[in-house]
Amino acid sequence: MKPRGGGRSWPVSDGGTISSDGGAFLLRQTDKGLNLLSRLAECFLDGRNQNQVEHSVAEMLSQRIYGLAMGYEDINDHEQLRTDPVFGILAGREALDEPLAGKSTLNRMELGTGMNDRYKKITFWKEAVDELLVKVFIESHQSAHGEIVLDVDTTDLPLQGQQKGRFFHGYYDNYCYLPLYVFCGDHVLCARLREANRDAAFGCLAEIKRMVTQLRAAWPEVKIVLRGDSGFLTISAAECRPGL
Repeated sequence: MKPRGGGRSWPVSDGGTISSDGGAFLLRQTDKGLNLLSRLAECFLDGRNQNQVEHSVAEMLSQRIYGLAMGYEDINDHEQLRTDPVFGILAGREALDEPLAGKSTLNRMELGTGMNDRYKKITFWKEAVDELLVKVFIESHQSAHGEIVLDVDTTDLPLQGQQKGRFFHGYYDNYCYLPLYVFCGDHVLCARLREANRDAAFGCLAEIKRMVTQLRAAWPEVKIVLRGDSGFLTISAAECRPGL
């Protein structure tokens, strides 16, 4: 497993290159069972000239997500990780002597705005990502439950710089974003980034209706219970009752 403080790979004169991130292979086996990363890659639109593409969306997503899971939050870490043979295997690269995508290439994927951008031609299909989260939750159950509880909550995401949409939140006493989350047990059904100049319930009704529609299509008879704190009292019972 990765040692505390972050793992690294080192060239060894008589044994090739070694890595301290071998524990990530356990995550890889889990992903093989869920087939999650390959399906997530299908939620992206790639407007690049495919004849000139060296790093596929699936490869870059795998590289970035495994990096986050192993504690490498900063995209700059990939300037070293791109030559780590463990990450080459995790990303599905056959030629391990060839490096993965660097920080600039990964940055263009993360900040892609659409096909009309000259330099950032990768973007994602938000509806497909939303649908995938609920689909993975449904697939985790062999049969329908009689009742499920959706926990709706929000929390602060502190900001340290001058990010776009940065606002001060009085309750959290900090400049932050205010993401919305919906869980069912340990499963994440929704994660929506929002600005902090909104109340807790902002936008959650549309998210709940979307999820309930997908859940009802799979489990028509399941009872769906919503659970949230007083910040969500602005959602009226009359609006929610017909779909639950």
